Amino acid sequence: MKFAKKGESEVTRAIVRGFLQTLEGVIKSDVIIIGGGPAGLTCARELARKNVNVLVVERNNYLGGGFWLGGYFMNKVTFRAPSQEYLDEIGVKYEKVDEGLFACDGAQACSKLIAAASDAGAKFLQLTDFDDVVIREENGNLKVAGVVVNWSAIKGLPRQITCVDPVALESNFVVDATGHDAFVVKSLEKRGYIKTKGMGAMWVEASEDAIVEHTGEVFPGLIVTGMSVSETFGLPRMGPTFGAMLLSGKKAAEIILDKLQEKVKSKK
Repeated sequence: MKFAKKGESEVTRAIVRGFLQTLEGVIKSDVIIIGGGPAGLTCARELARKNVNVLVVERNNYLGGGFWLGGYFMNKVTFRAPSQEYLDEIGVKYEKVDEGLFACDGAQACSKLIAAASDAGAKFLQLTDFDDVVIREENGNLKVAGVVVNWSAIKGLPRQITCVDPVALESNFVVDATGHDAFVVKSLEKRGYIKTKGMGAMWVEASEDAIVEHTGEVFPGLIVTGMSVSETFGLPRMGPTFGAMLLSGKKAAEIILDKLQEKVKSKK
């Protein structure tokens, strides 16, 4: 077997052309999700499989966030019932360790979820930092209408050569799936549009139900999911158990789908 005869210029051209086509296609999206952890990926998968044009923006060069590892660098991740039903849906192998408690390899769970989101049609921009929100007025009210982003590597350059302007991407909805940082919500807090309470102490049994319950729209056009919910509403943290991340991401998608349908109906 011999590989096809293709040179360096052809390889480079394929990379550049493919990336620019992807970037041009996501300059305006239905939904932009900031953060490619488990909540963001779940939300992306649920939206994309309903033919929603969705983009995931991730500051790292890899997707998955803390989903690759459990607690204390031990790569077993845990889930409490009924979240194992979503693991079944995306084909994750797991074991029952106690009544209502399940565990699986972090790499297995994370890779399956990334593949599920990608297979559904979600698009990704990695090594891309969230910088700010785009604000517009709609029907007399302010709403989040997109995000401002830049290369993550810019922050690592010397100050004298980092005057590189970001670019803006528009969308109908933005999802804050940035975890404990809640970057998108806090960009609004700096302007006095919203007030966060800060994440509470660990309380596993209360935390996951509370995060799913509070997942939703916190400012017109902005949905919070995952640990960003905890940071916004002052809810308990749950540590290395991930069921709420999956179900919160799924609920965020359901809320957006309902709102997109409302927009379509209002135009008729």
